Amino acid sequence: MATVTMYSTGVCPYCTQAERLLASKGVTAIDKIRVDLEPDRRQEMMDRTGRRTVPQIYIGATHVGGYDDLVALDRAGGLEPLLAA
Repeated sequence: MATVTMYSTGVCPYCTQAERLLASKGVTAIDKIRVDLEPDRRQEMMDRTGRRTVPQIYIGATHVGGYDDLVALDRAGGLEPLLAA
């Protein structure tokens, strides 16, 4: 299974929802980068993604986007193949 990395905060409901969706697809570990605890990592996130909001999710080297993007990818049938890669 591909490595999942997620930029998140401790109070983000969309981060929690993203974790639940990923868990339902069999993801057992997410490399979480807490931008609220490590403010320098927020700038890293913005430089990598061009976005300011969390979550920002990577599956392997692919930037999926935020929670809405993750849901759209799943509905289009693209999430499971990406996780399996």
